[in-house]
Amino acid sequence: MSVIDCDYLPTDKVAFPPELALLIVRKASAMAAAFEEQALDQLTKDARRALSRGAEPRRVIREMRL
Repeated sequence: MSVIDCDYLPTDKVAFPPELALLIVRKASAMAAAFEEQALDQLTKDARRALSRGAEPRRVIREMRL
């Protein structure tokens, strides 16, 4: 058996149901929105903390890579 001719690779194409694809896309979108909200909250919290400690806004921008 050569490297290219492998028994463990699937040979048959599997039909992917459109309904399943749609549900996966919706779930991924919801997960991305939740992650975006968490990231926004954390970045805002970090920026406020830095500003309250007297950091210059320009420095906060640079350090947060905004």
